[in-house]
Amino acid sequence: MTTFVFPGQGSQNIAMGKDFNDNFKIANLAYQEIEDYSQINVRKIIFENEGGKLDLTQFTQICIFATSYVIFKTYLNETDFQLNNINVMMGHSLGEYTSLACSNKISLKDCSIILKKRGELMNNEVIEIETGMAALIGKDSNYVQKIIDDNNFDLEIANDNSPMQIVISGAKKELNKSKDIFLNNGIKKFVVLNVSAAFHSKYMLKAQEMLKLDIDILNFSENKIRIISNYDANIYNDNAFIKKNLQFQMANKVRWSESIKKLEEIEEKNIIEIGPGKVLSGLINRISKNFNIKSINEIGDLSK
Repeated sequence: MTTFVFPGQGSQNIAMGKDFNDNFKIANLAYQEIEDYSQINVRKIIFENEGGKLDLTQFTQICIFATSYVIFKTYLNETDFQLNNINVMMGHSLGEYTSLACSNKISLKDCSIILKKRGELMNNEVIEIETGMAALIGKDSNYVQKIIDDNNFDLEIANDNSPMQIVISGAKKELNKSKDIFLNNGIKKFVVLNVSAAFHSKYMLKAQEMLKLDIDILNFSENKIRIISNYDANIYNDNAFIKKNLQFQMANKVRWSESIKKLEEIEEKNIIEIGPGKVLSGLINRISKNFNIKSINEIGDLSK
């Protein structure tokens, strides 16, 4: 059996998916469907990046989703891989929505529309203070959390990406104040991220509440593919739990390390990363060496 994983924001690159669009009718049609549903010219943004739109959260999310979905559909169409060999699907942040569309838990139309709104809400979240995020390299989440607690920093762990990479969220002033403390206490690198706000933190609570209403009316379909939730890193095939956890995802930590360890618990061996870049493959390798991992992000990968 195999698990499919899908990347989140930060994996985008100009012209991602273009080779699929130019060479496979199924890819071209999938892009067109998403453009029709979202009323966003996704391919123009991805292939031309006019005005730097690809790096604006409002457009980034729908573009990464579209590319991952296109690659997944092409992979199924051009290889002998069978849907009944899929055990689990999961994604990082927006990638969890990709997993729901690719597993046919939700429709392509619904996913396109809700991700458009999610991107807009996260991009336009206006608060009284400037917020941001930083990646901390060198220590695990428990170590980082202890530094936060010991120094009474008003910061939150947003992404537990691996035992060596943790992303924190908070006010920019608080992030700046914490930098030297982290670097003087074992953190090897402190990298401020180019994002519009403090994602996966309390600063997203208002946007999360607004998106909850849209998630609540999503129609979910039953099938045998299980989903690992970002919110609690547990495996579900009950759509009620999948939907409930999705409603709390935006303002809470992405438990990626725990999610990969959950795959170890069920003795999964094969992981396929679908979408732009190879970020998740790198993170998974840092969490565990017990998986056979391959990444599909260009047409040459289809023959792997």
